[in-house]
Amino acid sequence: MPAITPGRRTALCGISALALALAAVIGTAGASGFQIREQSAKVLGNATAGSAAAAEDVSFMAYNPASIGRLEGTQITGAISYIDPSFTLEDAQASTVLGTPIGGFEDDGGVSKFVPSIIAKWRLNERVDLGLGVYAPWGLATEYDRGWIGRYHALESSLETIDINPVISFKPMPSLTLAAGMVAQYAHAKLSSTIDFGTIGAVNHVPGAIPGSQDGYVKVSGDDWALGYTLGVLYELSPRTRVGVGYRSRVSHTLEGDADFHYDPFGVGRAISRASGVFTDTGATADVATPAVVTAGVYHELNDRWALMAGLEWTHWSEFEQFAVKFKDNTPANKTTENWENTLMGSVGVNFRASNQWMLRGGLGYDQSPVSDFHYRTPRIPDQDRKWWSLGATYAPTRHFDITAAWVHLFIADAAIDQHATPTNENASRGSLLGRYEGHANIFSVQGAYQF
Repeated sequence: MPAITPGRRTALCGISALALALAAVIGTAGASGFQIREQSAKVLGNATAGSAAAAEDVSFMAYNPASIGRLEGTQITGAISYIDPSFTLEDAQASTVLGTPIGGFEDDGGVSKFVPSIIAKWRLNERVDLGLGVYAPWGLATEYDRGWIGRYHALESSLETIDINPVISFKPMPSLTLAAGMVAQYAHAKLSSTIDFGTIGAVNHVPGAIPGSQDGYVKVSGDDWALGYTLGVLYELSPRTRVGVGYRSRVSHTLEGDADFHYDPFGVGRAISRASGVFTDTGATADVATPAVVTAGVYHELNDRWALMAGLEWTHWSEFEQFAVKFKDNTPANKTTENWENTLMGSVGVNFRASNQWMLRGGLGYDQSPVSDFHYRTPRIPDQDRKWWSLGATYAPTRHFDITAAWVHLFIADAAIDQHATPTNENASRGSLLGRYEGHANIFSVQGAYQF
């Protein structure tokens, strides 16, 4: 094998880092970006409309911590949601940086997941309430087969988070509640992709290297704990009308873990690794932040049977401009451009009390995608704007217990992808990938609430 010069080694190290593709750790599903709003079946039944103002039970604390100030006594809720997404790359074309066509089939990257939550509150006195929630506000996943046409861009991608959120609320006056909480957030990320050792070897004149035919594999995982906070205000304009605003802070993580490489059976990857010192198992770190979120809502009861609500949510995705992966060996840091944009989700909802025991729910919403351009869309996050249609029902057999079921269908707009490869850009080792994603998702949620 020819000697790898310092200049060529730098380029090769860059390619090896890029092959990890850690820049996008989450797939699209329930909400845009990698946000999860499935903490309450009642909220889902209204397409999240009024989530910051309705304060029907303690599950609304996840959207506005001040919600607990309106609730009497001790309450606990538990919910589980099932997110079932589908998104397939259609009309796909792929080629290596050398122009060699990449074979493979089109694949559905959607991964179905269960999302649980549990939230409780206690009343200390007429002015002060305490709350505690354990839930997942960020996450989701994508996974493709190893034979799919975009395998050099992504195979498995997952992010799992757990928030432990203690809250205290205070009522300076009967109509006003203020609240604050701390967030202890655990994050675990895992992703994998195929490595095109054939193309990397051909670029570096490795004997026997055949682009697109000598595939290796890499898996990276890491985790971290970090702190954030929540704030909220709830104001009752009248016994039938209330408005609220909730704030969830940015939480910054430095994920620490390992990068594990597997070579192709033809020996090309191993030869490259021995000559250059890259593509070796090593430690890795990556800075990831879950963004700040502001949720505003209004809730109004027209009469004893009908209630209307609306919501608006702003997410500070524009901070996700670039993602850098640092390695604990001599591999240079990998930087990938994201250029995400801030987003809004707007929704409206309605409740109808059919009887003392039954409440029917419905809602519509529109959720913007943070992906600013099809050049920045990746198979790991083939995100696009989506419309929410939701239905739900609550059954209360007693004054102290109720159970809610909700269904949401997401109409996800078609999403073009154009990942173009050049010898010096971020796709040098992945190649070019073009096509159009078609997707949709269903969310099913069940929740029980009990007041002691």
